[in-house]
Amino acid sequence: MRGLRCLDGSSLAVVPVASVDRGGNPFEVTLELRRDGDSFGSVGERCGYFLAGLAGRVAEARAESSPQATRWPDPDDRFPDPQHGGAAREPELFAFRYRDRGDLVSTGELRCALRTSSMWVGPQQSASGSWRVARRAVLDAWGAGGRGVRAVLTSSELAGFLAEVLAEAERAGAGYRDHHGR
Repeated sequence: MRGLRCLDGSSLAVVPVASVDRGGNPFEVTLELRRDGDSFGSVGERCGYFLAGLAGRVAEARAESSPQATRWPDPDDRFPDPQHGGAAREPELFAFRYRDRGDLVSTGELRCALRTSSMWVGPQQSASGSWRVARRAVLDAWGAGGRGVRAVLTSSELAGFLAEVLAEAERAGAGYRDHHGR
């Protein structure tokens, strides 16, 4: 799996590892975090169905017919609204932490929140310009050693990332094709 390019120049790969039942059959995934090829942490026990649902919601939000399209003309700024209502300043799309209750908190964390930024486009201190408002998914990963990395993604990049993780999960034996995002 190719990695996400982080702001510090490192590469973060999120590799699905199959969870198996007593018979050895894969049924879900846990995410192994790798930074520049080295083990970084393990998070999100049984999170595949959640990621498949998020992938569906991101695709819906990016569509021209979505409610987000009227507020965000650029498809790369369109993300799903928070699933359980509320209007948080920086809505969280997901947060996965250590795998088991018995794991140390430092085992890892992977969190994705939406951030909105504004930039003036035009001559400075002039009325002949406008604000460019953009939304991005900010993905933060914390490794077992307490070090963190950050990647900033457009909705298109987030959709591609989720598709890649889900394709890897399917190759590991845990498929989510029949899951329609709810």
